Amino acid sequence: MSEKLTGFLVRHPWLVIFMTLIIVAVSGYGAKNISLNADYRAFFSHDNPHLQAFEDLQDQYNKVDNILIAIVPDDGQVFTPRILTLIENMSEESWLVPYSRRVDSMTNFQYTFSEEDDLIVAPLFEDAASLNPEEIEHKKAIALKDPVLAGNLIAFDGKAAGINLTINLPGIEQAKEVPEVVGYVRTMVAKYEKANPDVSFYLTGVTMTNAAFPEASKADMSTLYPVMILVILVLLFFSLKGMWGTLATFTVVIFSSAIAMGLFGWPGAAITPNVLSAPIMIMTLAIADCIHILMSYYQGIGRGLHKQKAMIESIRINFQPVLLTSVTTAIGFLTLNFSDSPPFHDLGNIVCIGVLAAFVLAVFFLPAIMMLLPSKKVSSAFSENTKMQKLSDFVIRFRTRLLVGMSGLIIVLLALVPLNDLNDNTIEYFDWSIKFRSDTEAIAEHLTGVMSVNYSLSAGGEMNVADPEYLNTVDAFAEFIRSQPEVRHVSSFSDVMKRLNKNMNADDEAYYRVPDNRELASQYMLLYELSLPYGLDITNQVNTDKSATRVVVQMDKITSNEVIALDHRAVQWLKDNAPDYMLTEGASTTMMFSHITARNISSMIGGVVAALFLISFIILIALKSVRLGLISLVPNLVPAGMGFGLWAIFDGQVGLSLSVVMGVTLGIVVDDTIHFLSKYNRAKRELNLSSQEAVEYAFKTVGVALSSTTLVLCAGFMVLTLSPFSMNAEMGLMSAITIGLALVVDFFFLPPLLLWLDKDKTNVQ
Repeated sequence: MSEKLTGFLVRHPWLVIFMTLIIVAVSGYGAKNISLNADYRAFFSHDNPHLQAFEDLQDQYNKVDNILIAIVPDDGQVFTPRILTLIENMSEESWLVPYSRRVDSMTNFQYTFSEEDDLIVAPLFEDAASLNPEEIEHKKAIALKDPVLAGNLIAFDGKAAGINLTINLPGIEQAKEVPEVVGYVRTMVAKYEKANPDVSFYLTGVTMTNAAFPEASKADMSTLYPVMILVILVLLFFSLKGMWGTLATFTVVIFSSAIAMGLFGWPGAAITPNVLSAPIMIMTLAIADCIHILMSYYQGIGRGLHKQKAMIESIRINFQPVLLTSVTTAIGFLTLNFSDSPPFHDLGNIVCIGVLAAFVLAVFFLPAIMMLLPSKKVSSAFSENTKMQKLSDFVIRFRTRLLVGMSGLIIVLLALVPLNDLNDNTIEYFDWSIKFRSDTEAIAEHLTGVMSVNYSLSAGGEMNVADPEYLNTVDAFAEFIRSQPEVRHVSSFSDVMKRLNKNMNADDEAYYRVPDNRELASQYMLLYELSLPYGLDITNQVNTDKSATRVVVQMDKITSNEVIALDHRAVQWLKDNAPDYMLTEGASTTMMFSHITARNISSMIGGVVAALFLISFIILIALKSVRLGLISLVPNLVPAGMGFGLWAIFDGQVGLSLSVVMGVTLGIVVDDTIHFLSKYNRAKRELNLSSQEAVEYAFKTVGVALSSTTLVLCAGFMVLTLSPFSMNAEMGLMSAITIGLALVVDFFFLPPLLLWLDKDKTNVQ
């Protein structure tokens, strides 16, 4: 950046500020168009095979979007007239829930039995208030034995019951539809809670999951943003040791976020909770540019320069490194576009815009506003940096030991990286402050499995689901799945057919098996369908042309690896025992989230590697040194690896949020390296210093700024750990660890490496 342009900025500050305000206002106005996305599908790309499998499944059968209401009496007595009446009334009222397509509960369960030659289909607990104790005990025995109910809508121990609402959203404005449904259900449940204080009610399901995402977002906005602003103000005040520099930097920070969110919002955009961390990241990154410029500015004033001359000199020596760090940081965040999860594309693009906006504001707006603010009194001691001098003396004196010791530490931590397990748990995306999490955990404890997977088994042609051989295979598969330790409940159409066969043979238990004759099975199925009330047909288990049935497996709260392992066992069983029946792979939201971490990491690797080489090439060109460009690869690469090595020691589980950390931190980690190498290179090229003297110069001129920016960056990302949404919390923690390690590497490994590999005593060639 030319001194003439900088001179213009400092001589005409009001014009610059006026133009800046116009740009910020026009850009930021677009933020009003941003809305929160209430659809879990937003986390998956359109070509994601597991999303496609799930949508294919929903095209064949009833949708699986649902709300499950668990009813848990404090005394554990579900089978009383009062509680049964409560369930019955809530089941009836649930049909009025907006977009409710089906309501299933123990009370409206269509129980079948024979009466002479007739098949009787009736609700299991109709008019529960009028039932006598003997009738209740009889029906209780039926409920706890029936494979459709037990472990699903009634707990195996009979101490909790459930009502399942199948929700069919139009999908036109899901951001409004989901809150409408959830709000209605919560109001309804609150009414029954007030009338029954001795009963606990819990809500979970796919629709409740959709609602939890925007609720986590609102919790983030109400908690994280105020904390972040406070952290910024405190750290800036202590880093810059004054109010006016803090005020100017804070203005740049806010303007950068406003421009980024506004420009992203102008076309109209719906974002997920993880994207709401973008302003915090932008605010954090914007500070770094300002600190470097202001530190040099104050050092100039400390040497006796006039404020205009000091600012011109600060921009001159910082323009290239600040530009480089902004470009490399932007490149790092742009790698998130390689992610298999679209919300990370939005996060990367917003932060990229914000980082570039922060650079422009730092080199144009910051100099202008600093000219209007009162000058800070700076002593000559400000530029002496005695602590950095001592640190550089230590590093130079013990360079060999540091090189060997740091090399050993790096190797050990990198060796630990493979010990991390690619694993996740979708329920634990939310912490206990989000009611969805606590309710879901309670339902898993008291009632049924809260994770599910669906298998669609093709019978090979229309009406072939009535084939006895097919039904026996489905039944055998269901029994195999039930035997797996992770499984709580399995819903299979073969259970319905076995019950019908028993009913049509005078309820003789010996006939509780699949019908032997296809024609007979078809007749049973037709008779059963004709007897079912509206809304409770078999389309939740059998597709329209009766060429396939669905097996629904409900599991305990398990990790993604355990879900995938169970799915592999299920698919292998079908390959071994049912090769003639086409299988639609296991599909569900659980299955989609279980695979996304591995898919995301594999899709990110290429982008991160390409970005790394691009960044290194930029550094090489900027520093005009192949040697320094190659040396920069080491401190740019190892911090993320070291971070994952530490993660293997203390946690060891890498989920969706951590799968993007290297892309998030890559450009940030490079910042420290660029600033240190640029000052080192300047010392050798412009000042003709030796390698050792150049290291001392780099520590003296940029050491304090690097320490301050790292402190601010770590603090900013640590704020994200307060988020109730684990994607933000874990990403923030891992990013802070990586950024902190980057400073350690740049202070205690890069200088010894330079003194070893760059031994020239004159200009770098």
